Amino acid sequence: MNTPTIGAPKWSVFLTCIALAIVTCVIILGSWTRLADAGLGCPDWPGCYGNLLVPETVEAIAAAEALYPDAPVEAAKGWLEMIHRYFATLLGFIILVIAVSSWSQRKRLNYPFGLTQGLLAMVMLQGAFGAWTVTWKLWPQVVTAHLMGGFFIASLLTILLIKLRRVGRPLKGLSLSNITHGQLKIWTSLALLLVIAQIFLGGWMSSNYAALACSTLPDCNGTWWPKMNFSEGFDITQTLGPSYLGGLMHTEARTAIHVLHRYGAMILGVFLVLLSYRLMSQDDRRLRKFGLGFLVVFFVQFCLGLANIYYLLPLDVAVAHNFGGACLFVLTVSLNYVVFSSRGRLNEF
Repeated sequence: MNTPTIGAPKWSVFLTCIALAIVTCVIILGSWTRLADAGLGCPDWPGCYGNLLVPETVEAIAAAEALYPDAPVEAAKGWLEMIHRYFATLLGFIILVIAVSSWSQRKRLNYPFGLTQGLLAMVMLQGAFGAWTVTWKLWPQVVTAHLMGGFFIASLLTILLIKLRRVGRPLKGLSLSNITHGQLKIWTSLALLLVIAQIFLGGWMSSNYAALACSTLPDCNGTWWPKMNFSEGFDITQTLGPSYLGGLMHTEARTAIHVLHRYGAMILGVFLVLLSYRLMSQDDRRLRKFGLGFLVVFFVQFCLGLANIYYLLPLDVAVAHNFGGACLFVLTVSLNYVVFSSRGRLNEF
């Protein structure tokens, strides 16, 4: 007699893994597009100069530039933008399949049906932010929100994978030592708040082209407290365009963003070292893995940040730094899920 399958359907786990691989590509391609100044490589959406492909022939380029006379065709930048859109569309399609297919599993014990529907809603919102990024000409508020939305989708997919692996399996409580569950919740919540703040600062710095506002280390342009304009640097009421390509802020405003991002990195680094120590001293091997993960990811991320300044923002290093931020965000959200989920009771993963 065959034993009935009690775990999550294999198709759901497979599709979630595929979606995680694709969202990784989308995040990397998105940062590459932004950092290569290709965010307006196609001045319209969802196509490129009214087409699904980038104009390359003499006739197609002439027609495209007649349609958008203020946006001369740069094929390399156009293709970079369109490849990012192709991958984002594929990701949206796979998440749609996961969400629709999950209706047949919605009454199954521990099946994360609500999460699949939330993911679908989130990817639709992210698509809208992608469109606004282009149509609102790289407005920093939208660009930053679009960046954080991509990180959030990656986190939700990671939690979905964890949840799918717990379907039909016995739960195992967290084994803690020298810390209560309530105290651990406080530590993980603070970590999430600090990581969100730091990623916002990083996205805001990138979208306002402030990454090179300070060109020296460890000070900023030869002084520890340069002239800064925080009110302009963090003015989220700034109006639309006509285009934010290259940034519109004054030097003092960009310096304020950059310096605050540096200080934020120092504060976050100290906190994560302390958190890692607490996690790695626990009996639960899952928490020890998280502690080691925080140390490794933040160390690499910190080194990439220094390299960005020392080598004047090389594209590959800047893209890696952006991806490191995504990894740190996913790691922090996943830890919060583990700690807050059902009194800390989870299956092994």
